[in-house]
Amino acid sequence: MLTPEEVMQLIQSLIWLLAGVGVFIVGMNFMGDALEKSAGSGMKKMLEKISNNRFSGVGIGAGVTAIIQSSSATSVMVIGLVNAGVMTLMQATPIIMGANIGTTITGVLVALKNDYFNMIMYLLAFTGVMMGFVKKEKVKILGSLFCGLGLIFVGLEVMSSEQAFGNPLVEDMFTNIFQKINFPLLLILVGVLFTALIQSSSASTGVVITMVGANVLPLDLALFIVLGANIGTCVTALLASVGANANSKRVALIHFTFNVIGTILFTIIIWIFREPIVNLLVSIFPGNDAMSLQMRVSIFHVIFNVTTTCILLPFVKQLVKYSCLVIKDKKEENDTLSLKYVDDRLVKTPPIALMQVKKEIDYMIELVEKNISLSFLAVETGSSEHDAKIRDNEKIIDFTNSALTDFLIKLSATNMEQSDEKVIGTYFHVLNDLERIGDYAENFHEIGTEMASKKIAFSEIASKEIAAMRLKIFEMFAISKDAFENQNKTQLPSLTVLEETVDKMKKDLTASHFARLANGNCNMSASPYYSSLVSGLERVADHLVNVGYSIVNPIGSQK
Repeated sequence: MLTPEEVMQLIQSLIWLLAGVGVFIVGMNFMGDALEKSAGSGMKKMLEKISNNRFSGVGIGAGVTAIIQSSSATSVMVIGLVNAGVMTLMQATPIIMGANIGTTITGVLVALKNDYFNMIMYLLAFTGVMMGFVKKEKVKILGSLFCGLGLIFVGLEVMSSEQAFGNPLVEDMFTNIFQKINFPLLLILVGVLFTALIQSSSASTGVVITMVGANVLPLDLALFIVLGANIGTCVTALLASVGANANSKRVALIHFTFNVIGTILFTIIIWIFREPIVNLLVSIFPGNDAMSLQMRVSIFHVIFNVTTTCILLPFVKQLVKYSCLVIKDKKEENDTLSLKYVDDRLVKTPPIALMQVKKEIDYMIELVEKNISLSFLAVETGSSEHDAKIRDNEKIIDFTNSALTDFLIKLSATNMEQSDEKVIGTYFHVLNDLERIGDYAENFHEIGTEMASKKIAFSEIASKEIAAMRLKIFEMFAISKDAFENQNKTQLPSLTVLEETVDKMKKDLTASHFARLANGNCNMSASPYYSSLVSGLERVADHLVNVGYSIVNPIGSQK
C-alpha cells in the first residue's frame, strides 16, 4: 500500500511524463508547420507529378510525409484530393504506402538522442525563439523549424528524466502494467488506443522509444506496441472520410487495411520468432546505452513499414478492388453542386489547397468564357438552343464563387506564409471579377432572348460593330486566361492596348449609334439593347484586365 507521500510522488512523475509528451507533440507540430511552409513549393511539384507509376507514388507519399512529419496529415490530404476528383484510387494507394515510410524519420531522430545531441537541440530551440523576433518571413519560418526540432528533444528529455521515469515508483508501476498485459494482442491494442488518442503515430512511437531507452519497457513488448501504433494512425483518416464520397472512404479503408495486413504478418513472425528477432536487433545495435536501446525500436519501425510496402505494392489493384467491393457507390443527386478540385480537408495543407484553388478558378474562367460565347449566339441568331446550358453554367459559376470564397476565408485563418496570404487576396478579387463577367454573360443572353421574343433586330452596320467589339473581348479572354493559368506576363502589354481599344470603340460606337438614330437609319426600339451590349462589353474588358494583371499585382484588382 502506497503512503500519501508516495502517491504524491507518483502523481508528480506522471504529470512530468505527460508534460514531456505535450512538449514533444508541440515541437512536432511546430516543426511540421515550418517544414510545410518552407517546402510548400516542393510539395506542390511532387503532387503535380502524380502519375499511375506506383513507385513514384510511394516516393511522393514518403517525401510529402517527411516534409509535414505526419502520415495522418498526408492521408487526410490524399482523401481530400480523391474527394475532389484530382486523384484516382490507383494513384492514391501507393502514396498512402509511401506515407507510412516517411513517418519513420521522426523515430530515427528520437533514437539519436544523447547528452551532446540534446545540448545542440536545446540551443537550437533557443535560437529558433530569438529568430521569431526578426521581421523577415523566411527567418521566422526557419526559427519555427529550429524551435520545433529543439522542443521535440526538450520533450524527450522531460519524459526520460528522473522526475518522470527516474522515479522507482513509476518504474514499478509500468513494470507491473506490462507484466499484466504481456500478451501480443493486448500490447497491439495499447498501441492502437494510445495513437488514436493523440492522433500521431510519430508521437506515440517516440514515447515508446523513450520508454525503451529508459529501461521501463522491454524491447520485445515495445515491438508489438509499435505495430499497434501503425493501426491507430488510421483513425484520423477514417474520421476524415466521414461525409466524403465513396472513393475517399475507400482511401481510408485501404490505409487501414494496409496497416492491418502488415501488423498481422509481423505479429505472427514476432510471436513465433520473438527471441531470435530481439537478438538480431541487439546484435545490430549492441550495448546498453540509451541510444542503442532506442535505435533498435526505430530501425524495427523502418523495417516494418518498408517491408510491408514492398510486400503489398504489387497488389495495389487488388487492394483497390477490395475497397470497391466493401464500399459500394451510392447514387448521388444530379442537382447537387460541388467544387471540382477543392475539398475542405485540404485546409490543413495550405500550399496544396492554393494549388487546387487555382485549378478551380481556371475551370471557372473556362465556364465564364463559354457563357459569353453562348450568350452572343443568342444575340446574333435569336436562338434559344443553348438557354439551358447557359443557366447551368451560371449556376456553377455562382456556386463556385460562393464556395471558393468560403474556402479561402477558412484557409486565410490558418497559419501560412505572407506570400500565400497575398495570393489568397488576389484570388478573392479574381473570383469577384469572374462572377461579374458571368453576370454580364447572363445579361447578354437575356437581351438576345428578349429581342427574339419581341422580333427586334439590329441594323446590319450595328451588328457588325458589336461583332467587332466582341472579337476584341475574346482576344482579351485568350490573353487573360493564358496569363492567369500559366503565369505568363509576356502578353499583358497587349491586353492593356486591347482594353484601351475597347474603351475607344465604346465611345465611337455610341457616337455612331446616336448619329444613325438622328438620321433615322436605326430602329429606336433596338437602341437600349445596343447601348446595354456595348456598355456591358466595355465592363467585361475591364474585368478581364483585372484577371490578367492579378499575377503582377498580388493585392488584387487593377481597376
